[in-house]
Amino acid sequence: MNRHGNHPAPRAPHRTPGPPEPSRLSRPSEPSRPSEPFESSESSVRPGLSGAAAPSGPSAPSRARAPRARRGDQEARELLRVAQELADDLASDAVARDRDGKPPAEEAERIREAGLPGRLGPPCGPYGTDWRTGCAVVREIAAADSSLGELLARHHVLARSGRFFGTRHRATQLERTAASRQWLWAGELRTVTDGARPDDLTLTPDGSGYLLDGRRAVRAGAAVADQLLVDAVCTGSGDVLVVRVPRDRAGVAVEPVWERLGQRVAGAGTVDFERVALTPREVLGTAPDDEESTAPSTALASPALRLALAHVALGTVEGALAEARDVSRGAAGTGADGWAAGGDPDLLVAYGELAASAHTAAAVVERATDAAADALTAGAALGVDEQFDVAVQVCAAEEFTSRTALEATARVLELAEAPGLDRFWRNARTLTAHRRSAPGLRHIGGHYLRETGRPGLCATRRSP
Repeated sequence: MNRHGNHPAPRAPHRTPGPPEPSRLSRPSEPSRPSEPFESSESSVRPGLSGAAAPSGPSAPSRARAPRARRGDQEARELLRVAQELADDLASDAVARDRDGKPPAEEAERIREAGLPGRLGPPCGPYGTDWRTGCAVVREIAAADSSLGELLARHHVLARSGRFFGTRHRATQLERTAASRQWLWAGELRTVTDGARPDDLTLTPDGSGYLLDGRRAVRAGAAVADQLLVDAVCTGSGDVLVVRVPRDRAGVAVEPVWERLGQRVAGAGTVDFERVALTPREVLGTAPDDEESTAPSTALASPALRLALAHVALGTVEGALAEARDVSRGAAGTGADGWAAGGDPDLLVAYGELAASAHTAAAVVERATDAAADALTAGAALGVDEQFDVAVQVCAAEEFTSRTALEATARVLELAEAPGLDRFWRNARTLTAHRRSAPGLRHIGGHYLRETGRPGLCATRRSP
């Protein structure tokens, strides 16, 4: 039984779940959209429990509500339809996949066949999508398999790295190339994820290019990505440079991580770089040394990543509730109408509490998503106060979804019993393992009392 309460048909290997307008991905390049502001200001279908295209939540009828029609909604609905079909496909073998814990090579191909790598990037000509719709896709996939949701969440953000760290012109060129070739992005930026100057990777000038050396842990996609994004200290200038590395480049070796507690299929691994030759075009830009020198677009890199991962946590909650709900209905030998008429009162209260928590978490995440979308639209025009407001809202979303994910995925184990249901708690625990609540809460409190601050101070992650 899948997460919508239906029995899925047997899945053929590498089934293509209705890619959106395949011809668009291969047609000649069109004139690019203006790259400043970066994001399209048109609002597409937003993620949420109340939208027709929203991910599966605790309440199935919520998916039947039609969204308000706006220009551009048709493309968003088509992309979300593809994501929903792919999610159903992935949910059908999620338990076996989690048990095996192998690098997601086949699943990455299914993601490529669906056209998601080229669509989950910033709007650029015929490619990409807006921030809200991309987050809705991530959340939909995470409800089926949060490991693959994390893989796509990181891709969704890293695909925008040219805008975060580089120039508008070079970012547009890179985005067109990446989307047309369906590149899947992965990587780990120490300056973004940990707020620390990297000490594990070095770039040595060599002729007109560089040689990259060192070793870095990558939390998702290391084994299956097309491009790896890392930051390293240049031995010549001392600057921290953000570079992209083709995974098949000579000198790159990936050692997959096995037997993780959760997120077993995210493709985590340790990457060794040994004298990897990089060209100047593979250097995206320079990471800032301090908060004062951080450009507005660069300041959004950390909140964007953490917000995308909050969507993964929220999707995990919704997937766990939907699966537990189906198990409870089946155990009672009745459907939703039977429960409404006279189900176990204690069980109904428990599900009511969890559903209410999921709805509340969704509201907090959606508010932060709206703020981030507006900030991405503003680009270089974003002021310091607006940067900090976005960062604080992301902290709130991150804090609330983390707590909700841990509580809900644990409580469903008390309400239902089914093989593999524990994977939701294990995944939630792994997703939130590298968070520290206190720094984020302090800055939320400081913002509430003083309504000022610096956006870079809101990072709440630490090194694994």
